[in-house]
Amino acid sequence: MVQKKAASIIWPGTPLPRAFFDRPATKVAPQLLNKILASADGRAGRIVEVEAYLGAIDPAAHTYRGKTPRNAVMFGPPGHMYVYFTYGMHWCCNCVSGPEGDGCGVLIRALEPVHGIEHMRSARPRVRSDRDLCRGPARLTQAMGINGAQNGLDLVGALDGFTIVDDGMAPPKARTGGLRIGISAGKDFPWRWNVPGNRYVSGTTAQRS
Repeated sequence: MVQKKAASIIWPGTPLPRAFFDRPATKVAPQLLNKILASADGRAGRIVEVEAYLGAIDPAAHTYRGKTPRNAVMFGPPGHMYVYFTYGMHWCCNCVSGPEGDGCGVLIRALEPVHGIEHMRSARPRVRSDRDLCRGPARLTQAMGINGAQNGLDLVGALDGFTIVDDGMAPPKARTGGLRIGISAGKDFPWRWNVPGNRYVSGTTAQRS
């Protein structure tokens, strides 16, 4: 678990409250679209693609087989960040959602960079196009400076260095669930959502109802 840093974040809008995350992941995920993931160092991106993972009923969830030291944050209070290492090289970040103990969360799959873009470029110097800075879960963590040190931080209150802010832009009205990407189990659940037509979305943008 990350230690408290008291690093306040200043960003136009309101950090999402605990109650926002304290709902089923399939409700939280589409409502996260168009919110802002912001860092205390000034980097920020608009959330344009997400996936929900539903614990014990979802074979693709890290928590499907129960609690372990690796996934313990997912069983904790909603509104915390769960960060995991995958393929031996990439970090991915999630928002813990639902009642404590359920092991559910939302993977943030893509951001549209909106602030601190020079800092993002420095973090990903080989990227030629700003479109590719945060287009994918591993790319966005690198661009935003998210790694294992942020596992367990509290997104609520904007005091742990990262938060998710509502700046007044509503989620898209036309949003339906699509199939999740890059998993071998639970592939038939339509629990991926994105902002239709947004060029920063990763992979295919095809959706289904």
